[in-house]
Amino acid sequence: MKKYVIGLDYGSDSVRAVLVDTDNGEELASEVHLYSRWKNNNYCNASLNQFRQHPLDHIEGLEITIKSILNQCEVDADLIKGICIDTTGSSPIPVNKDGIPLALTKGFEENPNAMMVLWKDHTAIEEANEINNLAENWGGINFTKYEGGIYSSEWFWAKILHVIREDEAVKKAAHSWMEHCDLITYLLVENKDLKSFKRSRCAAGHKAMWHKDWNGLPPQEFLNQLDPYLGALRNNLFEDTYTSNEVAGTLSAQWSKRLGLSTSTVVAVGTFDAHAGAVGAKIEEHALVRVMGTSTCDIMVASKEYIGSKTVRGICGQVDGSVIPGLVGLEAGQSAFGDLLAWFKNMLSWPINNLVLSSDLLSKDQKTQLKEEIESNFISVLSEQAENIPLSESIPTALDWINGRRTPDANQELKAAMSNLSLGTKAPHIFKALVNAICFGAKKIVERFEDEGVAIHSVIGIGGVARKSPFIMQTLANVLNKPIKIAVSDQTPALGAAIYAAVAAGIYPTVIEASQNMGSDFEAIYYPEKEKVDTYNHLMQSYNELSAFVEDITNNEHAELKISDEVNNHFKADSCHKKDRADILKKAINEHQI
Repeated sequence: MKKYVIGLDYGSDSVRAVLVDTDNGEELASEVHLYSRWKNNNYCNASLNQFRQHPLDHIEGLEITIKSILNQCEVDADLIKGICIDTTGSSPIPVNKDGIPLALTKGFEENPNAMMVLWKDHTAIEEANEINNLAENWGGINFTKYEGGIYSSEWFWAKILHVIREDEAVKKAAHSWMEHCDLITYLLVENKDLKSFKRSRCAAGHKAMWHKDWNGLPPQEFLNQLDPYLGALRNNLFEDTYTSNEVAGTLSAQWSKRLGLSTSTVVAVGTFDAHAGAVGAKIEEHALVRVMGTSTCDIMVASKEYIGSKTVRGICGQVDGSVIPGLVGLEAGQSAFGDLLAWFKNMLSWPINNLVLSSDLLSKDQKTQLKEEIESNFISVLSEQAENIPLSESIPTALDWINGRRTPDANQELKAAMSNLSLGTKAPHIFKALVNAICFGAKKIVERFEDEGVAIHSVIGIGGVARKSPFIMQTLANVLNKPIKIAVSDQTPALGAAIYAAVAAGIYPTVIEASQNMGSDFEAIYYPEKEKVDTYNHLMQSYNELSAFVEDITNNEHAELKISDEVNNHFKADSCHKKDRADILKKAINEHQI
């Protein structure tokens, strides 16, 4: 008898569900739902790097997408054996003692600090710096050692620390915090005991400094030095973590009724979208899976024997079982990939939206038709013209740090930049420079893995960019000087989540076997164009030089601000004489090596 599973994939802009045949991975139905509040930019402020999402966007999307895929197929509910949730991350949200998000409780309905703090929210840069400083200097274990040695403002503890310092009401009301993937899983299962609920190994290991070497999360004596709230919070979080082939629970009576499913349906432990995507793309050792969307996550797996005691510098963590149980999952990524191109598109669209589409010379129907035509052709025309620019022609050099740098060596204070502009520079030249930048950023990740002794034999691309932009993928193959296989599935992370669900439901014994039977096939392979590889190597040198320059001035500016703050604090004292001021300034400059 046929058996089916559901994968639910929460991205930055939308949630998608797929109904999958466990025999062969055939995707029988799929549905995508855009977050309505997010689309309206509610609770967000891009100028402050604040990006928050209301849990109602996620709950509504859950119900709408699953009901839709069930309506599309006449499948007996009893034959749907499992569900698994994957989400973006780190995207924590505060909850009360009953596990209810604060944003769903009285008084917090419109408070951004009570919302889910999306992965791309960078309001916690200073808090991340504090965590890194403490981890290096507190005299005990450096708890960032398995997270690349640098804690990021994109991650769990930094975000919580920022929010509770900014909002006393949220601090008092937040009994615990949950990653997005844990929250949606918790929502669906019958068991509502927060303490015994099975939290994601993937989320905790890569983003919350959880590791078996120190028996779980960092200890209270470390967290208390950041804020006593964090030390107390640790008691309301978790000790153990679980991989996504395990059962978190069964579908609750309430949600089985709302969705039209059986209470015997297994709900697997949650995971992150990129890790599920790697499973959906049949990841294996020495394969780098690039999950390319608004940002990228670059995923690898390796045996414990291969990795040994080695820690890979500057990545987003290495965690036992975070991708495939029994193997170490390695994560890296770029903070902006599609987001960089979207920024350029939005900038170029300003005169269209504010001058052309607001003109009284056009009818309402003409404006609608023109807007649709522009939307459908914008990137494709830019890509075509950029591709036709010969590499011998002068092309600007750009950086991909429009949303900071994730890997190698997380630094969200860094900004994008561009050089080598001239009066001959046109929009396609800049677009080509931006495409080069995201490909050069990808090469820096490959170089870091290889420099650290992790060999890469193949590259797999998944996501909308991988499938829809031959120009970008060919450029990436040329820059990396490696063939790139493209997964055929439009919903590879959701497919990977469905694979985890099939294992949790007992249909397959291992994730590897389920992935080989249910994972996506490949629709294309991009091979390096040998005649262009040397040219891209030369252009990469310009990228490296601009990167070094921007990083240097960013670090100097940060140090100068710190010196200014320290000196000003001393100068405020009435007893600080002129000679003392000179000595203080000299000492500060020497300490910061300015």
